Amino acid sequence: MTEIEAEGVPYVLEKDQTAVWIDAREPEEFQASSLPNARNVPLSGIRPGKNVGEVKQAKDDGRLPVDHNTRIIVFGRAGAQAQAVADALAREAFHNVSYFAGPLERLRTAAVR
Repeated sequence: MTEIEAEGVPYVLEKDQTAVWIDAREPEEFQASSLPNARNVPLSGIRPGKNVGEVKQAKDDGRLPVDHNTRIIVFGRAGAQAQAVADALAREAFHNVSYFAGPLERLRTAAVR
């Protein structure tokens, strides 16, 4: 698992149309505003263990990609929230997971460069 820097965000948005952006915030926050095409996997639904809780549901309902090599970038209210969800996804054998350590507003700023 790696951290994506703000400078890398525009590149991924422009060049990798297969990348999946995961919003780790609560559903109410996600519904109020997020990045376009982001998917919600809230930290509050993450459970210890493999294939349980929100991760299992997200796999089953298509929020998470079938191909475990797909680039996944997790962001949230703060870096710790994003990193915790990214770590849970990496434990589920997703091989190309990174997280944005800053707040959502900084990610939005980086995305419009």
